[in-house]
Amino acid sequence: MKPIYLKHVEASQTLLINEQSRLMQSEGRKIYKFGFGQSPFPPPDHVVEALQQQAKHNYYSPVQGDPELCEKIAQFHSQMQKLDIQAKDVLVATGSKILIFNIMASFTKASILIPAPAWVSYEPQAKLLGHEIVRILSNYKSHWRITPEMLEQALASRQDKDAQSILILTYPGNPDGLNYRVEELQALAEVARRENILVISDEIYGFINHTGGHRSIAEFYPEGTVITSAMSKWCGAGGWRIGVAILPKTAVELRETLLGIASETYACASTPLQMAAIEAYNLDERIKTYLHNQRRILSLIGNASHQRLVKAGLHVHAPEGGFYLFVDFMPHKEKLAARGIHNSEALCTEILARTGVALIPSVAFGMPSDHLSARLAYVDFDGNAALVAAAQQEGKLDETFLQNNAKHTMAGIDALANFVTYNNLD
Repeated sequence: MKPIYLKHVEASQTLLINEQSRLMQSEGRKIYKFGFGQSPFPPPDHVVEALQQQAKHNYYSPVQGDPELCEKIAQFHSQMQKLDIQAKDVLVATGSKILIFNIMASFTKASILIPAPAWVSYEPQAKLLGHEIVRILSNYKSHWRITPEMLEQALASRQDKDAQSILILTYPGNPDGLNYRVEELQALAEVARRENILVISDEIYGFINHTGGHRSIAEFYPEGTVITSAMSKWCGAGGWRIGVAILPKTAVELRETLLGIASETYACASTPLQMAAIEAYNLDERIKTYLHNQRRILSLIGNASHQRLVKAGLHVHAPEGGFYLFVDFMPHKEKLAARGIHNSEALCTEILARTGVALIPSVAFGMPSDHLSARLAYVDFDGNAALVAAAQQEGKLDETFLQNNAKHTMAGIDALANFVTYNNLD
């Protein structure tokens, strides 16, 4: 059989770079795996033990999610974010990626407003659904955040003014590791309310905000915001595929539609994993300490990386959450062009070949191809060893901790900095 009329869907750039890095490593190359954004930290021991104990549960859970887990998630988010969340507002799925897709799939026609740079899967998902895609191009000066003025311009550029507008925000950001300030969220919420925009607030990195002070746009626009999150980043459980959506209390029709889509696709998240997740979403001292030490480690490594790259003459903002830096080479555009490098893909290919540093080109995040920038995920270190060491050291982590627990990571950062200085780009 020769299939016809197939949709063309390219593989995720983040997954591709992970496989490419593995291949080069198997060939004996020294590779700094800064391309794939997976948490380096293992899930807490007591959560892993819970999974071992719950493996016997072979039944289907309710489509919405196990009732006890939904209650725990509601309590967890309410405590962590100072929001009024009830168990009925929670939907558990096989990762947040499918939840974001299903929210967009709930509408027959929609204009998907996507800030650029933004996570690589938002745009392909919208494209698969046949929705209009409206990019909102941000810049280094705006800290890669969108403003109310940018949002209003995007709304004015829509082809179908009658379609539902859906804005996707990620903060702390992927690929930039930056937050929105409270006043910025309030200003965006005002536009969203006035224009009846549904906001998908992707807060998957919220609990590893480096100061622990994550705030949600749902505080200011509760009736029109869907929060998405998951265990993959804050709990080191990417492969477990436990995602969460917190729906507005008044979004009854959206809730029923999402449950209907879920029932006809993934049916429910894995029951043993949901049972184990109950322990993860129990906000006791073990979880608080686990989160605190992650934040300390990520802040130290991220800020040290930022300082070295800025010293090398690169444009990059200090990280505020998660484990990403968005590295902008535009100050060196002319010198790079003289070496035949005219787009972010060529730039990342050259960096990988010369230094062994694997990055994701910014074109994958919705930036123009000729914008010379890339995402760097500073997570190529032993997260378990770092957590053990952090637990033994009170107060601020220092340079000694960095050398003992992230030596390989910092060597990769230095290799990238040297790419700039040795090639006379600074």
